Amino acid sequence: MKIHKGYKYRLKTNPTAASQFLRFSGACRFVWNKILSINEHRYFAGVPRLSYADACSLVAWWKQSDEYGWLQEVHSQVLQQCLKDLERAYANLCAGRTAPPQYRKKFLADSFRYPQGFKVDGRCVFLPMIGWVEFWDSRPIEGAMKNVTVSRQGKHWFVALQVELDVPDPVHPSTAEVGIDLGIAIFAATSAGELHPPLNAYRRVEQKKARMQRRLAGMVKYSCNWKKQQRRLAQLDVRIANCRHDFLHKLSTETSKNHAVIVIEDLQVKNMSKSAKGTVEDPGTQVAQKSGLNKAILDQGWGTFRRMLEYKQLWHGGAVLAVNPRYTSQTCPQCGCVSKLNRIQQALFSCVACGYTYHADIVAAKNILALGHR
Repeated sequence: MKIHKGYKYRLKTNPTAASQFLRFSGACRFVWNKILSINEHRYFAGVPRLSYADACSLVAWWKQSDEYGWLQEVHSQVLQQCLKDLERAYANLCAGRTAPPQYRKKFLADSFRYPQGFKVDGRCVFLPMIGWVEFWDSRPIEGAMKNVTVSRQGKHWFVALQVELDVPDPVHPSTAEVGIDLGIAIFAATSAGELHPPLNAYRRVEQKKARMQRRLAGMVKYSCNWKKQQRRLAQLDVRIANCRHDFLHKLSTETSKNHAVIVIEDLQVKNMSKSAKGTVEDPGTQVAQKSGLNKAILDQGWGTFRRMLEYKQLWHGGAVLAVNPRYTSQTCPQCGCVSKLNRIQQALFSCVACGYTYHADIVAAKNILALGHR
């Protein structure tokens, strides 16, 4: 079967290369926002939006004009890939999978992609119209390279190489199976009795970030100190994301290697983390408490953990099953009694019918595994 993997390395940039990266990513942002604005005006005028081919023709015409002639300094494939991303966003919108595409902001998620024309030689990558750029080679690349993406996180630039591997159908070396209950007090409880505490990457630096934001609010906008503080905040956000991804990667890799079948909850995180403010006519209650709960839910990364398990199980030849989590923490695994009184505390399960007592999260994980069997 064919599998796709990504290899991401940090680039060794200099001022010249960094300015080129900013120029390319800025051109992609300009083309994205310009075409998006045109399509919005066409929508309100009752005119069909521009297709990918029409947008490419328009960009080619812009390159010949005096106002947008600077687009010629950017490789055409980079702009075409940006338009393909916008076309894919519209396709997802029409299919009901995502919200409408949004305008891109300056210095936020700067990136551009080459589908071909790039080369990798040792610790250097060749980018058309930019040249050879060195990177820190942390692991060897395996497979046929399909595309390369240059992106920025904080103050550093990274190169990501997508490769395609043609491998025989994998067979998982293990025959074990496990059910996983995800939570906030305990990030993951398994049906085998393992409890994995949460990382809470954001909670650890929440007060520090609040102090930095208050200090930023007292500075003159766009001053040198204001820009420095903005970079410090961006670097802190990158650190939070890196810590969370490191934690999720380690746990998902360990779980995937040791279990052929993994049964998890089909959690709707978007619905679980909705605001409780309500409307002016119908205001919500306990807004502050719900806001704190939402912050704790989003700090865990449940959706990212599930995605990691799914593609790692695909590589290993295993399977991931998602089941409805309803009543899993209130059902007795021995007698099947379902009652709210079974869970008298957050961490204690005590069945009112048969007296079975155990850790509540592990009981939920056992019920999740049983649902996966059924």
